[in-house]
Amino acid sequence: MQIELSEEEKSKDAFFERIARLSQEMVAAHGREFSMGALVLGARWIAEGKADSGGKAAPQRM
Repeated sequence: MQIELSEEEKSKDAFFERIARLSQEMVAAHGREFSMGALVLGARWIAEGKADSGGKAAPQRM
């Protein structure tokens, strides 16, 4: 039985695929530690509401 995905589910799946490809590229270029750190900083940036500013504020480096 095949279930039809909603437009929202299709969109989310596409983003997960993009994140997976980007993660693979980052690991290949700079290693696992960099890649995990970059994704964690991205999550922190979202959690702090900085992603809502339309990309005006870049994540701060530690």
